[in-house]
Amino acid sequence: MLARVWSACIVGIDAVKVGVEVDISGGLPKIMVLGLPDAAVQESRERVKATLKNAGYHFPMRNIVINLTPADLRKEGPSFDLPISLGILAASEQIRADLLGDFLFLGEVSLDGGLRPVAGVLPIAVAATQMGITGLVVPEDNVQEAAVVQGLSVYGFKSLLGVTDFLNHPSGYQPVKLTATDLLSQKTTIGLDLSEVKGQAHARRALEIAATGGHNLIFVGPPGSGKTMLARRLP
Repeated sequence: MLARVWSACIVGIDAVKVGVEVDISGGLPKIMVLGLPDAAVQESRERVKATLKNAGYHFPMRNIVINLTPADLRKEGPSFDLPISLGILAASEQIRADLLGDFLFLGEVSLDGGLRPVAGVLPIAVAATQMGITGLVVPEDNVQEAAVVQGLSVYGFKSLLGVTDFLNHPSGYQPVKLTATDLLSQKTTIGLDLSEVKGQAHARRALEIAATGGHNLIFVGPPGSGKTMLARRLP
C-alpha cells in the first residue's frame, strides 16, 4: 500500500515542500530511502524502526521504499523522522490517513517515541500557507515559534503517540494560538542596558541616534576599547 505525507526543508532562506512517499510491498525485509537523502536522513531508517517498536506499533517486516520528492533536491537533517514514521504507519493501515494531506509534519524522533525539536520551523510555517497547507504538526518545543504565524493551525506534541492519537481522533484537539506579543511577554530575561555604560559619551550618543532612526552602525577601534560591550547594549 502507498501512503503520502507532507513535510518541508530549508533551502537557503526559503522553505520547500517535500513529499514523503512510503510504499510497502512483498519481498525480503528491507528499507530503501530515495531522493538524495543525507546521512541523517539515511539513519532515520533505524531510528524509526526502533521508535515504532518501542511505541507499541508493529513494524512491517516487508520491502519498504521511502521516496522523498522532489528527487533532485538534497534532503538534510532529522526533521523527516516524524513524516517517515507516519508514512509507514499509514501504509501498513495502523493509523488513519485521511488527514495526512492537510498538514505538514516536522520532527526528530527519539528511540522511546518522544519528539525532539528541529531547526527551521518558523520559515516553514510562514511558507506553509503558500503551499496550500492548512496545518502544521511539530514537536512541542517548536510549537511557540510556529504558532505566531497567522492563518495556520499549529499543533505541538511530545511524542509520536500523541501525533497518532490526533490523527485518529482530531476532534479532541485544538490548535495553539499565540501572537508575537504573547511570545515576547513570556520573556523574563533582563538584557544588558545602555545606562550601565560609564563614560563613552560620544559612543553612547551614536548608539542612541542609530537606535532611534534605525540607522546602520559600524564599530571601529582597538581591542578592549568597548566595541563588543556597547554592541551588546544596543536596543
